[in-house]
Amino acid sequence: MTTTNDPIDWTQIDTVFLDMDGTLLDLHFDNHFWLEHVPRRYSEARGLSFEAARAELLARYRDIAGTLEWYCVDHWSRELGLDIVLLKREVEHLIAVHPHVMDFLEFLAALGKRRVLVTNAHQKALALKLERTALAGHLERIVCAHDLGLAKESPDFWPAFQRIEPFDPERTLFIDDNPSVLRAARAHGFRWLLAVVAPDSRRPPLTTADFPAIHDFSALLGNLAGAEK
Repeated sequence: MTTTNDPIDWTQIDTVFLDMDGTLLDLHFDNHFWLEHVPRRYSEARGLSFEAARAELLARYRDIAGTLEWYCVDHWSRELGLDIVLLKREVEHLIAVHPHVMDFLEFLAALGKRRVLVTNAHQKALALKLERTALAGHLERIVCAHDLGLAKESPDFWPAFQRIEPFDPERTLFIDDNPSVLRAARAHGFRWLLAVVAPDSRRPPLTTADFPAIHDFSALLGNLAGAEK
């Protein structure tokens, strides 16, 4: 389903930027990892109850939410005294591509659109997810925010990004599940923005009044098929 009645005019778009976690991939993996698995392993390492460990970690997460450190595997390994990459591998079977994503990426290729993954995920987390999925073969480029030293929420992110991946904000569609990230993109002049309101398949859909939104990529496939004719 889609929460907007305004169809995308694909003749006005050359490039599609795509977030990874929550947009192309089910956010259930990340939510389970940070809210259940890490607290459990942290409680075991520190001799705490699960509830006490979880409460401590949630407070620490909130302190740096939206910063590059929050997304940094190495930061949390140092801070918590845990091997975060190893812990991710313990639950890597939960990594999953959202329904209709691969069809959408193939449709974009058929239309000749440039497909660029733009993610805040740390390089080590990104490598694991690309290893577990077929996403890499359906993208022209992958850009990690850590390589730029800026999170996508930062007002300086898109100017830095544009220096390594030139694009026209008027002719680029950006799809993300994070409203803060979308607001930063809007401030940079993006004309085409879409929010994903069901990033985690195990949780109820979110609501957004700020941006046109989709529940999943099936909402765009009919529009794409029409663009091919």
